[in-house]
Amino acid sequence: MLPVPDTAIIVVAAGSGTRLDAGAPKAFVGIDSHSILRHALDGVFAAAPAQVIVVAPAGFEGDAETELRAAAGDRIDLGSVVTGGDTRQRSVAAGLDALWGDVTRVLVHDAARALTPPEVIDAVAAAIDGEIGILPTLPVVDTLKRVDGDAVVAPIDRSKLAAAQTPQGFPRALLEAAYEAALSSGVEYTDDAALYAAAGHDVRQIPGAARGFKITTAADLERARHLLAAIAPAPADAADAAAAAPVAWSGPRVGLGTDVHAFGGDGDLWLAGLEWPGEPALSGHSDGDAVAHAIVDALLGAAGLGDIGEHFGTAHPEYAGAHAEVFLARTRELLEEAGFAIGNVSAQFQGNRPRFSARRAEAERVLSAALGGAPVSITATTTDGLGFPGRGEGIAVTAVAMVHPR
Repeated sequence: MLPVPDTAIIVVAAGSGTRLDAGAPKAFVGIDSHSILRHALDGVFAAAPAQVIVVAPAGFEGDAETELRAAAGDRIDLGSVVTGGDTRQRSVAAGLDALWGDVTRVLVHDAARALTPPEVIDAVAAAIDGEIGILPTLPVVDTLKRVDGDAVVAPIDRSKLAAAQTPQGFPRALLEAAYEAALSSGVEYTDDAALYAAAGHDVRQIPGAARGFKITTAADLERARHLLAAIAPAPADAADAAAAAPVAWSGPRVGLGTDVHAFGGDGDLWLAGLEWPGEPALSGHSDGDAVAHAIVDALLGAAGLGDIGEHFGTAHPEYAGAHAEVFLARTRELLEEAGFAIGNVSAQFQGNRPRFSARRAEAERVLSAALGGAPVSITATTTDGLGFPGRGEGIAVTAVAMVHPR
């Protein structure tokens, strides 16, 4: 007999997945051999025991029940499926209606955040206290701007911003009252923390996890597939195990990256994370920082996560004009999500300009900070007039990076 838990987790899986455009409700789209919902439930059942309520879209209750039983194992008595409403808010309300009487704490979790670690789920549940709601967050790493049409108006201080994740946790009685007030008023809120705060209650943040990203687009789905492939266990069959040896290797891994950019961009030069006023700019999709780009390729290659074009190329317009700190911070996130830490990075660029030695230490500090403090070494050399760098047409960079399992 399982003890009756005082915590419940409502897993919202009733979304249509329009932006994913996969021909099925989002929660039932496959990441690998399992669906988004199955991966989300695997994390939920790996956390401390709780009542688990899956809110499924109408007509897919049976599919949700199948996924629930597969993930729950001997905890199946803790799980149930209910039918969602026509909005997320009504779907959560349907989950609240299914709570057991002993439940005092409620977590609301989006199935689309399928790779959320169970440690985050447990941390949210443990942090619920009195009247405080709990919201897992990540710091915002992108440079943000306030815009008006196509005009950039002003920068936004990202130190005062946070990216919200799930599960979000609340005292049951206060959350139910907040939902009743919201449903009666007809106001739709973007998330449960906003609804809870609108009812006059405080919400506190705790650290989230990079793996808790929301699968919304096809690119997000591909990112999830890469992460799962990078940490997949070696197969039992000896022949298959040999083929999968690079994934199973548990020691340090080394990657090589190269990048080349020609002079001819707009504005001043950006190189090695620094702006070089008066120097001709390099052309490129972003700022043309060949040093940063070679480092990104070396890190991604070491972790087996593809290359810079896959994650930051022209198919990702959000990185147009971005500087080194954005590329490197995002790359560090990708490695952390895949279970790797950065050991060190070394890069060398070939070019006649800029004169680098006076700013070497400054560049290494900036690049290291973007990589979370990992050691970075940068050197520069000329080619005695040989090749396109020697002719002053552009800059070539080679980088080497070492990563190791966390």
